[in-house]
Amino acid sequence: MLSNQTILITGGTGSFGNTFVPMTLAKYNPKKVIIFSRDEMKQWDMAKKFEGDSRVRFFIGDVRDRDRLYRALDGVDYVVHAAATKIVPTAEYNPFECIKTNIDGAMNLIDACIDKKVKGVVALSTDKASSPINLYGATKLASDKLFVAGNHYAGGKGTRFSVVRYGNVMGSRGSVIPFFMSIKNKGVLPITDSRMTRFMISLEQGVELVWHAFEDMVGGEIYVKKIPSMKVTDLARVVAPDAKQEVIGIRPGEKLHEQMIGSEDAYFTYEYPEHYKILPQINNWDKDANRIKDGKHVPEGFIYASDTNSEWMSDEDLQCWISDNHEKIGSI
Repeated sequence: MLSNQTILITGGTGSFGNTFVPMTLAKYNPKKVIIFSRDEMKQWDMAKKFEGDSRVRFFIGDVRDRDRLYRALDGVDYVVHAAATKIVPTAEYNPFECIKTNIDGAMNLIDACIDKKVKGVVALSTDKASSPINLYGATKLASDKLFVAGNHYAGGKGTRFSVVRYGNVMGSRGSVIPFFMSIKNKGVLPITDSRMTRFMISLEQGVELVWHAFEDMVGGEIYVKKIPSMKVTDLARVVAPDAKQEVIGIRPGEKLHEQMIGSEDAYFTYEYPEHYKILPQINNWDKDANRIKDGKHVPEGFIYASDTNSEWMSDEDLQCWISDNHEKIGSI
């Protein structure tokens, strides 16, 4: 589907974009991949990795800027929306800025993609959008709803919108693994709560889920990858077995456990071998056979959360992953 196509990724200099771009270039050989972001220094650094590859282009812009999006989307076939204000405490203390990027930016992109006749859009979501308790999660829930409804808004113009949702991305900038690794020699690791659990997904798995969404989507689906959980205390012990763990308390807006599918969504959720799919409630699309395909309806009251997950990552699996990815942890 993406072969010989023009793809634009918003927020493309982040952890996801730095993984999506080389993987997509290798697998699909697209005509062009456009990195749309507002940080010129990150673009400068990223451009060095693709020097000499005419397929990779860079475009300075902000999803808050509607006119700039219209210019950037000229001739674009597919869009991955990765731009977001996503650090939970930052959003709590700067709510207006978070809303401008995560909600207003989503609306700008939806309008621009419809008007520019983009074929398909996949937006990245987060576990925090399910039963949100913090502003970041609330804005991403609103964003998810906007992209789902964008299919209705598009009418007969043909642009399709879907969402992928996943939890803690292993080794990404600002995530817990590189943080623990950076301070493990101090001998003490701060733990917000000894009961805390997190879903664990690699950037590569996140990219593959986006690819699957592009191939599978009819429009309005929220794709949730099946991934293992891990206790934060176990994660800390694997990273720094000799360090002491000090409980410091949960930060503003932080959840004890991650949730990606709530019980209210169970009525519209279907299970597949490697993922779940939450179907849109509008227009009876949750009963559409083209969207359901071979999915099996989950039981009433089903919840997909990190503490009740049936799959758990072992110490050995995490140690193996760290050994295999040591050089790039925290660098993208």
